Amino acid sequence: MKKAHLGIISVLVLLISACTVGCTVSSATDLMEGISSGDVIGRPADDTFIENMADFSVELSKNSFTEKENSLISPISVIYALAMTANGADNKTLEQMEQVLGGDIPLTELNGYLYSYAKSLPSDKKAKFGMANSIWLRDEERLQVDPDFLQTNADYYNAAIFKSAFDANTLKDINRWVKSNTDGMIDKILDEIDPDTVAYLINATVFDAEWKEIYTKDSINEDVFTDINGEEQDIDFMYSEEYQYLSDDKATGFVKPYAGGQYSFAALLPNEDVRIEDYIKTLSGSHFIEMINNAENIDVMTSIPKFSYDYEITMNSALKRLGMPDAFDSVKADFSKMATSERGNIFIYEVLHKTFITVDERGTKAGAATVVEMAGGGAPGEPKSVYLDRPFIYAIVDNETGLPLFLGTVMTV
Repeated sequence: MKKAHLGIISVLVLLISACTVGCTVSSATDLMEGISSGDVIGRPADDTFIENMADFSVELSKNSFTEKENSLISPISVIYALAMTANGADNKTLEQMEQVLGGDIPLTELNGYLYSYAKSLPSDKKAKFGMANSIWLRDEERLQVDPDFLQTNADYYNAAIFKSAFDANTLKDINRWVKSNTDGMIDKILDEIDPDTVAYLINATVFDAEWKEIYTKDSINEDVFTDINGEEQDIDFMYSEEYQYLSDDKATGFVKPYAGGQYSFAALLPNEDVRIEDYIKTLSGSHFIEMINNAENIDVMTSIPKFSYDYEITMNSALKRLGMPDAFDSVKADFSKMATSERGNIFIYEVLHKTFITVDERGTKAGAATVVEMAGGGAPGEPKSVYLDRPFIYAIVDNETGLPLFLGTVMTV
């Protein structure tokens, strides 16, 4: 028997798109036409939500990083795409997804938290943040979609919902939607549509921010970066004095604020006798939050290499390891609250995650974000120094909660 595939796509990229749905979709039927999102009760971020989100973020990152290669994921993009999907799950499939995504937070409450959290993340001219969600359904009588599933995702995630033939025109429409909502940085997310695929759930999250203090020409100098293979590379480094120092017994780092004070760049450089792979294994959500929240207010001489790269990963294995294998099992998966299909049982076929980031003298452009400004005077004495001239870990952090909206590694430049 054929199986009905469910595709989940989490897309991260560069800038916020101002284009509306109407300019990207030509052949699909808008199922939300004439229907507005209902009023819902949000749940402001509290300690429980922050702790559970931090655990999910770090554990997903640990299971997604690629050894000896640059990596980058946005936990916020992944959790929004999967939470939409979980609204169609039931029984053990739902229990597993709830445990992975929310810990001890049930999905009904997680919807409220994620609704409020998305609205709480600020956006302005110098620190822009945006998020878009969409659901694409195959237009056929054999696929019967639960209207409550659609309404819940419209209410809490403002999801655009389309019904289409899943033909060549649909492929173009989905790729155009992604391109439009990523300002053209990802111009194609799908190469083809599998004949057994019945739905796609897509999240696009974008971030573009200037540094609080933009680097000048005099603060940029060429130096040597020693990559993960021990090879030396001559590249441009950006030098500055920062005022938030991070440390534990295996790494040192710093926090560098973006303009506006809502988001920050945080870097962690493992000690020379500590392999970056080993350090990543020791990280936990609570430890990360504790380091950010307890940064020392002292002078730090820093350098950041200019870097830019994209990253793509299929997250099926990582999510199975985290505890939700049934969602990917063609027999065990239960998405009966989403839809039923005469093609067979509906299950998740693939979770595809794409990211892009560039860090230069003006700031950072990436796929979802957070910025923290921690101002304060330095302590007397010699300043600390953290020069990112070998493999390091970095994050873009939300100042209000301390959560990492992006987590990445630079192994080579």
